[in-house]
Amino acid sequence: MKTDFKTIAVEIKDGVGVFTMNNPPVNQLSDYFIKELAQAFSEAYEDDAIQAIVITGTGKNFIAGADITQVLGVKTKEEILGPALEGTRFISSIETGTKPVVAAINGNCLGGGLEIAMGCHYRVAVKGVNLGQPEVQIGLIPGGGGTQRLPRLIGLRYALEMITMGKPIKAEKAHMWGLVDKVVEADKLVDKAVAAARRFTTRELNIKAKMTRNQHFWIPSAAEKKAMMDFTKAMTAAQSKGYIAPMKAVEAIDKGLSYDIDVDLEREVDLFADCAVSDVAKNLIGMFLNTRAAGRLPRIKDVKPAQVKKVAMLGGGVMGSGIVNLLLKGGYQTVLWDINDAALEKGVAMVRKTFAFPIKKKKMKQQDLDAMLENQLKTTTDLKDLGDVDLVIEAVLENMQVKQDIWKQLEGVCPAHTVFATNTSALPITEMASILADPGRMVGLHFFNPAHRMQLLEIICAGKTSDETLSTSVAFGRAIKKVPIVVNDGPGFYVSRQLGGLMGGGVYLSADGVDGTAVEQAMLNFGMPMGPATLADLTGIDINYHVNKTFEKKLGERYAIHPLTEAIYQIGDYGRKTGAGYMDYSGGTPVPNPKFAAVLKKYYQDNGITPKEVSEQEIVDLMLANAINEAAYMMEEGICDRPQDMDLAMIYGAGFPPFRGGILRYADKWGLDKVYAKLVDLEKAYGVHFKPAGMIKEMAENGKTFYTN
Repeated sequence: MKTDFKTIAVEIKDGVGVFTMNNPPVNQLSDYFIKELAQAFSEAYEDDAIQAIVITGTGKNFIAGADITQVLGVKTKEEILGPALEGTRFISSIETGTKPVVAAINGNCLGGGLEIAMGCHYRVAVKGVNLGQPEVQIGLIPGGGGTQRLPRLIGLRYALEMITMGKPIKAEKAHMWGLVDKVVEADKLVDKAVAAARRFTTRELNIKAKMTRNQHFWIPSAAEKKAMMDFTKAMTAAQSKGYIAPMKAVEAIDKGLSYDIDVDLEREVDLFADCAVSDVAKNLIGMFLNTRAAGRLPRIKDVKPAQVKKVAMLGGGVMGSGIVNLLLKGGYQTVLWDINDAALEKGVAMVRKTFAFPIKKKKMKQQDLDAMLENQLKTTTDLKDLGDVDLVIEAVLENMQVKQDIWKQLEGVCPAHTVFATNTSALPITEMASILADPGRMVGLHFFNPAHRMQLLEIICAGKTSDETLSTSVAFGRAIKKVPIVVNDGPGFYVSRQLGGLMGGGVYLSADGVDGTAVEQAMLNFGMPMGPATLADLTGIDINYHVNKTFEKKLGERYAIHPLTEAIYQIGDYGRKTGAGYMDYSGGTPVPNPKFAAVLKKYYQDNGITPKEVSEQEIVDLMLANAINEAAYMMEEGICDRPQDMDLAMIYGAGFPPFRGGILRYADKWGLDKVYAKLVDLEKAYGVHFKPAGMIKEMAENGKTFYTN
């Protein structure tokens, strides 16, 4: 047979054709790659010198899924049905082919990769590799037989878990569940796979008996299936609000698992196509692709980041301890500085606390943490001990003078290459850097609490931040497994100000007589993790007030504090930390705070306001129009100009529902002409706060969108 395929290397070992797949970067199933695979199998079936076939991958990937960019351009169901059916029939042709096929799983075996592996007759996997059906995470379901073959191999319970959750499992668990037949060391993989293939040619193993379609042991009785599926439907519906793929996957399994698998496979493809044409899938795929591209800016494309090996953390409080957790897990030599020994002792205790969960879940041993702290973490109260670090991250008191004094001292201690990073959430970084001889070395690294769990890292460029500093910061963010979003310096940076824009419309609704509970529920139903009042109680009403005062001072009358906001602040109840805010937390269950109710009643009386009911959609329209407008103002001001980054920041940093794609994706779907019209109406009703940005007006008049592709 032919051996010079572009994406497949063919070698014949002891009558076994070994196909080594190599379609960079992750062996994804592109159209060309599938055609070459099909051709290779066809030729192998016709070649008498080949009695069996082994397929394996290269590097860290067996096959890590399909080329999902192809889904983005699909507009009709008919466009995707044909190619998807062709793909699933190709996998069935492997399964029902004339020669045994062994999957030698060398690395990530995900999505279509696992479906191909399940179409093979035997599976050998390297220890520790990932196998999974992650399609629901991008709004799809398995479309190559995953919903039908996986339950036949591992049973309904585990298959439902893997498919509806989308989380991969390790090879060892896959072996225990029956998904793979053998787990081996990496250097023995191909040899063991060839040996397994030879077991078919010697008739020790029977090809028909090993076809996944013929595995019926795990197919439950009708009564058992109904009981499990009824429970799964209820649970999945409750957990996947706004998403369609989990329920489509459940439907494929529920209606399938018959003794005519080919009919079941066609139904699966039809349900897959339903997902592929949905806005939810396109939003989630866009989010996935944009996450991979986060931080890859033209400005630093050719700028090599400096190597960071040793990092200093200034301040061991809640934020600092979370960042130290990341540094230790990232393998960095870490120095924790604080003002005195008592603060250091407390800081180290807090660092230990950040590892409590993985230890409880047995993902880490206590002795491993002890060794990590012993070998990687040093503590000091003397800034002079930071003379050999590559990066300093500061999370001390939110006071400009205190921070500048520390940075001025460190300028005389640290070498010129050391990057200075502040974790401030409010202070202007350009001003902070102004006391340095080289302000280009300073950048903002804004972590979100809890730092060791939240995925977003907001990287803020000060006025003179150098390209080298930025490049190093982005690379560092990726190294500690964060999503790095780059913005420019300005009041509230991006996320805090945008979150204020999203939630800030709530006070105008309350002041107009709309029940605050209705606003909360509307935002929850929209997909936000909480409404504006709950968020304010959590973060602190006083903190939000002072942030808004800063916006008012620096950004002008559009940001003037609303009289009702002022009245609420004057109550003196600032949220959970004081025991009461919008709600009273002094008892076992939070109840409405009577002080807030009294203030609201007085405001209504003084202003002649009567309670009113509005639809949930009206609430959402006001809140989202306000948020979209705020984003446009920030784009005009140069805070950020990449819609994909702005949307990712709100998804990862503020819990904006991923299935909606982000605030600016939502704006495009809504239509900028409609957004502009809504803002015009809101400005007439509520004043200058809702004045449309010039950018919104121009986009509406010219039929533009935030996303251009």
